[in-house]
Amino acid sequence: MLMRMIVTGGGTGGHLFPGIAVAEEMLRRFPQARILFVSTDRAIDNKMLAACSFEKKAIACLPLKGKSVWGTLKSAAQLPISLWQALRIVQDFKPQLVLGVGGYVTGPVVLAARLMGVKTCIHEQNSIPGMANRMLGKIVDQIYISIPGSEKFFPQGKAVLTGNPVRAELLQVADQEKGHAENKTVLVLGGSQGAHRVNALMVEAFSANQFACPVQVRHQTGNSDEAWVRKAYAAAGVTAQVSSFITEMAAAYRDADLVVSRAGATTLAELAVLGKPAILVPFPYAADDHQTTNAAFLVRGGAALMFREQDLDGAKLLGVIMELLSDAPRLQGMAASMKEYARPEATAVIVEKSMELLAA
Repeated sequence: MLMRMIVTGGGTGGHLFPGIAVAEEMLRRFPQARILFVSTDRAIDNKMLAACSFEKKAIACLPLKGKSVWGTLKSAAQLPISLWQALRIVQDFKPQLVLGVGGYVTGPVVLAARLMGVKTCIHEQNSIPGMANRMLGKIVDQIYISIPGSEKFFPQGKAVLTGNPVRAELLQVADQEKGHAENKTVLVLGGSQGAHRVNALMVEAFSANQFACPVQVRHQTGNSDEAWVRKAYAAAGVTAQVSSFITEMAAAYRDADLVVSRAGATTLAELAVLGKPAILVPFPYAADDHQTTNAAFLVRGGAALMFREQDLDGAKLLGVIMELLSDAPRLQGMAASMKEYARPEATAVIVEKSMELLAA
């Protein structure tokens, strides 16, 4: 029988990348399978899924959490329409399995599958699950988690620790040595959509152009900040490569000596697989402050440093960056500690557990 699977998620790269990794691994193992990725119609979802070989559909849905009263009412009114669209997709595609990888789009799709008797599972990337996954955890057959401890948020016996799937192109460079370069390279990531405060801190830090060692910057800014960040670095005489979104992430990670980043779970999983020491600045408004909890997991093991953004200014950030870049043994120790958290097998484990679920 031809295997058919729906993967659903979206809204951020942190949700999309694990889903893409699982979908691609399924197709690698079962070339005749049909994989359908159901996302939102947001620009970021369309951009990241455009080059993928599996089938794609989008449904209209809106987030419930973090909205005004009017926004919440509008989102609630959209739910029946989203569920109806999801039911049509599930009915037409006839999957044997549906995997939700996070984001508000997963709710209607996984619920529709459950209502139609399809086996369902979800993957939780973060240390503290979002509202959609907490609710779905009560009805799905199996739950994959990335960080030890998050199983306490789900019904007993359903959670399986798998780790967070990482894109295949990143796994391929995980053991490659960085090429020789005179300058140390700082990679700056604010997530797939950028982070304005991190961008501003980096520009403030590097504008003085007073470095303890030769350094260059590779900076992913998000769409809104690309132009002014590039201009600011140029005005300060900083060697910098600036882009709204880095498409060649494997090379960017490989060539980095140090990463300055938010603390989304998928980024942290990538840092671990690549063994990259990091300065983490959690997004303070993330649901349940889960990025701080994510980061603390790595900080305890000596793999990263963490600073709340309200406690940072440019001078302090530059001081920490220069201190680390000037201390090769410390950087090497952090890199080794980071590697200890790597779960490069996560994608394969999720595929195998999903096949076991299908066979049960």
